[in-house]
Amino acid sequence: MSTLNSVNVDPAEIEKFSALASKWWDPTSEFKPLHAINPLRLSWILEHTGPLAGKKVLDVGCGGGILTEAMATHNADVTGIDLAEKSLKVARLHSLESGVPVNYQMISAEAHAAEAAGQYDVVTCMEMLEHVPDPASIIQACSTLVRPGGWVFFSTLNRNPKSFLFAIVGAEYVLKLLPAGTHSYSSFIKPHELARSAREAGLSNMDLRGLEYNPLSQHYWLSRNTSVNYLLATRKEA
Repeated sequence: MSTLNSVNVDPAEIEKFSALASKWWDPTSEFKPLHAINPLRLSWILEHTGPLAGKKVLDVGCGGGILTEAMATHNADVTGIDLAEKSLKVARLHSLESGVPVNYQMISAEAHAAEAAGQYDVVTCMEMLEHVPDPASIIQACSTLVRPGGWVFFSTLNRNPKSFLFAIVGAEYVLKLLPAGTHSYSSFIKPHELARSAREAGLSNMDLRGLEYNPLSQHYWLSRNTSVNYLLATRKEA
């Protein structure tokens, strides 16, 4: 079992999300954006994977389990891993309450890759890469965990003046969609940087989508505009 002494973890990030753990499943809380975009993320994943029934799925950096549990409702064998113990407790409790079975483990992606290489059909790593010191290490672990021909999905934030304005100034300080300090601009990742790391990890880049938001209508949608939030679908080379 991994601890916060693991190399690729920022204790401040773990503490940040642990402090909010009790609010994970409150759709009116700081996690409202995650609840709003979850159907979009899941539909996009299913576009590529087809039905998840019977497949082994891993959610890396699962937090309170919003996406994790949604994938499990499709009759997949789902595991969620995270290093925030309080978030995992909330995820486990919600799984018990909802009756949707998920295997939650407190372990790092790298440690899990060392023990479960090639065991998953689908791996997701959403809104996590911008919160770790070494994103490339997580990407490599995801590649190791998925079987040849399997899918790996990432989502993160682009790094440019617009993303700073929208994701930090707008989302955290003006619209207050997220708590102030949620993101650090220097940790944002440009799409070509993520794509390069994926290729270096043995993943083929299959689809790139942007995630947009209209603050007036409070509506989210997927597009080809990757200037702020974006998602990358990759596939392990067979």
